[in-house]
Amino acid sequence: MATLQKKMAAIIPEIRVDLKKLASKVADKKISDVTVAQAYGGMRGVKGMICDTSVVYPDKGLVIRGIPIMELRDRYPEEIFYLLCTGELPDKSALKALQKEFAERSRVPNYVWKVLESMPKDSHPMAMLDTGILVMEKESEFRKAYDKGVKKTEYWKPTLEDSLNLLARLPGVAAGVYRLRFNKGRRIPYKKDLDWGANYANMLGIKDKTGTWHKLIRLYLTLHCDHEGGNVSANTCHTVGSALSDPYYAVSAGLNGLAGPLHGLANQECLNWILDTMKKFKGAPTKDQIEKYAWDTLNSGKVIPGYGHAVLRVTDPRFSAFLAFGKEHLADDPVFQTVANVYDVVPEVLKKHGKAKNPWPNVDAGSGSLLYHFGLKEFPYYTVLFSVSRAMGMLSQLIINRAIGTPITRPKSVSTEWVKQNVK
Repeated sequence: MATLQKKMAAIIPEIRVDLKKLASKVADKKISDVTVAQAYGGMRGVKGMICDTSVVYPDKGLVIRGIPIMELRDRYPEEIFYLLCTGELPDKSALKALQKEFAERSRVPNYVWKVLESMPKDSHPMAMLDTGILVMEKESEFRKAYDKGVKKTEYWKPTLEDSLNLLARLPGVAAGVYRLRFNKGRRIPYKKDLDWGANYANMLGIKDKTGTWHKLIRLYLTLHCDHEGGNVSANTCHTVGSALSDPYYAVSAGLNGLAGPLHGLANQECLNWILDTMKKFKGAPTKDQIEKYAWDTLNSGKVIPGYGHAVLRVTDPRFSAFLAFGKEHLADDPVFQTVANVYDVVPEVLKKHGKAKNPWPNVDAGSGSLLYHFGLKEFPYYTVLFSVSRAMGMLSQLIINRAIGTPITRPKSVSTEWVKQNVK
């Protein structure tokens, strides 16, 4: 049977040869310059790392291994992970094998629950998720292999094993955190006859008579899977992993970055703005009312959450995918209707305002309203959903970097005094 492990073993030698040839031809060529403003401004826009799993184009949005994300929205998340790792979508045999792997590896060790149950009752769900991942570090196949003296060229193999184990268990840990933290009752076990995304949806315990909730969670996991290598979570995971820290350390570190308000909290902030708008107008507002509230928000010195993007200069295709899902499955929901009407109104307001570089919505402008419709209204948990998805991107990047022998990350820093003396 075709497996991800066999596919990776087949393509990695070719990748190594290609990269060696490329480096020998263009090693001394520049790909970027950095200004003082960029050095002080978070290195935004500086081309200084390689990420082959995905690219974000200003005029296209997210592209996974050469495939626009909108073309992948009906795929299983397991297919996306396979694609991220190999550059190809799996055939039916490979997909079935990967789903079987996840099912067989899905059991969360009991000690994880003992640790999580001992945490303060008001712990943040992200702190609980990160803790659960870090506690499982004792399971790391990479650390065991490294301690035994595994060859550098084989580092990717135990890294892949760790990645499969971690991804298989993440839905269980994440769903368990939800049920524990918000008093939803006993944990729901992984069902081996369900796919990975459907299992996560089912283990959350939200009723789903039509299967639409399962479809939404699959879509959510697919759309948030990866976003280049320079965002805080991916970059942090890469940096920690470059020190040969195993995937449990690296992913936990990356998700600690995702928990930050400037990275992973945007969807709940967007939904809050939508709900505040509805509260102000005592229900779903008209487009004229939305326009007025948008101007009130801007004139008060605030931004409209979910509109604008650091890279994109078009509507985020992931927002378009969520919008299409909402129109198909919950068109009558007043919160979703408000999101759709805001999309019709706010870009024109921002264009007239003139200060937004990009007046179009990003993915976070719509995703929260869909979760809210199905009854998942605990906003602090939303970033955990994001985390389960983004782990696919972080882990695929980690596997590839171990396969090609990417060295430890160590950019050179200079002092402010150096800038004053040397930059004229």
